[in-house]
Amino acid sequence: MHAASRRLPLRTALPFSAPQIPIAAVGLVAAVYLPNYFAGHLALSMTAIGLVWMSVRLIDLPADVVLAVLMDHTRSRLGRYRLWLVAGAPVAMLALYALFMAPRSMNTDQMFWWLFALALGLSVLSLAHQAWAATLAPHYDERSRLFGLMNAVGIVGVLAAMTVLIAGPSFGLDAAASVRACGWFLIVATPLGVATALIAAREFVPPDAPRRPALGDYLQVLAKPDLLRLFFAQLALSLGPNWMSAIYLFFFTDSRGFTSQQASILLAIYIVFGIPGALLTALLAGRIGKHRALMVTAAAFALALPLILVPRRGDFLLIAPMMAFEGVVAAGFGMMIQAMLADVGDEIRLTQGRQQMSLVYSVNTLAAKLALAASIGMTFPLLQALGFDPREGAVNTAAALHNLDLAFLAGPVVFVLLGAGCVVGWRLDGVRHEEIREKLAARDAELASVEATLPPASISIGIKAP
Repeated sequence: MHAASRRLPLRTALPFSAPQIPIAAVGLVAAVYLPNYFAGHLALSMTAIGLVWMSVRLIDLPADVVLAVLMDHTRSRLGRYRLWLVAGAPVAMLALYALFMAPRSMNTDQMFWWLFALALGLSVLSLAHQAWAATLAPHYDERSRLFGLMNAVGIVGVLAAMTVLIAGPSFGLDAAASVRACGWFLIVATPLGVATALIAAREFVPPDAPRRPALGDYLQVLAKPDLLRLFFAQLALSLGPNWMSAIYLFFFTDSRGFTSQQASILLAIYIVFGIPGALLTALLAGRIGKHRALMVTAAAFALALPLILVPRRGDFLLIAPMMAFEGVVAAGFGMMIQAMLADVGDEIRLTQGRQQMSLVYSVNTLAAKLALAASIGMTFPLLQALGFDPREGAVNTAAALHNLDLAFLAGPVVFVLLGAGCVVGWRLDGVRHEEIREKLAARDAELASVEATLPPASISIGIKAP
């Protein structure tokens, strides 16, 4: 039996998960702190920031599908997804430098192009790592374990970035300087995380069917009902927390009466409790199935969130455990979707005879990008229309703060519950997936015997000629 079909040892799975440190950290810091940095420190218009963020995401959407198709048709001595992981790192690093070290003279055009470059680099890193993970852990429950571990490692990365932001004032750094220091952390963590994964794990590239893929094959994948359900689930489950993240600092400082440092500590509590949350969700999925675990955690998140308005302003001790609980239950959203996508990817490979895992995960990143674009593109103009002033030192009216409270809660509650509803009645469970894996193993053995007679491949990217 191939090594990829056995239980993945922790000594491999843990370092393999290292790229999630910069990927997850950039995702949160860019969503929570970067728009605030542009609006508060660089004094750019909230509406302009929101529209640029949304425009970048919408224009970047087709890139994920193109990248996915190229990835799935790449063959090299380094591997299929490993090669792309290496390629994505320098793109992301350059964009991080330009955005986090942005001068006061930065305009919206410059912000647009560097955000686009960052989105492209992160797409390559995220698609390649998730697709590689799906091939590294081929079994139903093992995928929950690996994606749970990747999620936990990503949370460690987010916490490290948060530590830089929280500790900044203790070293004499103001809020803007702390953001720049966090940018340096992300720039350094990106190549280190990629290198760690490359050293730790090998990549198993399954043999493809001999026939050349047609356009209809790709359209069939993208139109698969199960994949569409997971797309809308990911969209809603990302939009809820991203909506909350976009106006998090405004809510906790202006409405709840905390300092920026206290708000960051509360966010760190939310994040750190995602580590046990990810592991607990993986265990829960092993008992009741991935889709049921997703529904349970989503319902708990949405029903408990409004309680955050109960503590009086500035009551850190009471609100901290509430943030911890929200962090525990929110940790399962992304990892369950990722694990379920891997199962759908196996079913697609069984029917089409080719690995299309990157294309499958491009649907996931498309949903995540749409959610991030919508969260900032909707909330920032909305708050401005409702009379909220984000500028440093501004004093907002009671009505503006009340509107801020409503905006902070409405999006997450509604969208997270919608996301849970998308997987009601899910049928690709552990029993069905085991049947798929058995059929794939038999066919892979037959194709591998034929491929063994062919010469080794050099680097090749794209669809093979007939």
